[in-house]
Amino acid sequence: MDVKIELLKQCRGFVNKRLQTVEEIIKSNQKALSSETKSSAGDKHETGRAMLQLEMEKAGQQLAGIVVMKTILSKIDISKTTKKAHLGSVIYTTSANYFLSISAGKLVIDDVIFFAISVSSPIGKQLLGKKVNDDFTFNGKKITILKLE
Repeated sequence: MDVKIELLKQCRGFVNKRLQTVEEIIKSNQKALSSETKSSAGDKHETGRAMLQLEMEKAGQQLAGIVVMKTILSKIDISKTTKKAHLGSVIYTTSANYFLSISAGKLVIDDVIFFAISVSSPIGKQLLGKKVNDDFTFNGKKITILKLE
């Protein structure tokens, strides 16, 4: 099994799950907003509406983040291999294994742990452009790149 294909599939699954969650939040908030009716407790009603509006804005921002993640994933060409770490690279180091893609956290394939990280994350910035046997220091720890795919 190709590790890159599986990592990309898991990242897409992560994004789709987040999208589903945000869409559910939006739907439930829209339902709550439309069912909020003006009562004699006017201030309480306004506070409730304002809270729902804030929730909707937050969900909207999360939705925008999901769109960005989907765009990044669509740019990954898993057939592309280079000598330097780039978007879509699987990087094996002395401390952990990484998939340069989106910040999706810990992914496991055949009992091997990988961390899906964004190229704009602190560790992602360190890894970008590195080659096999390159060293770098992260959080005070010296790390060596063992293998790139």
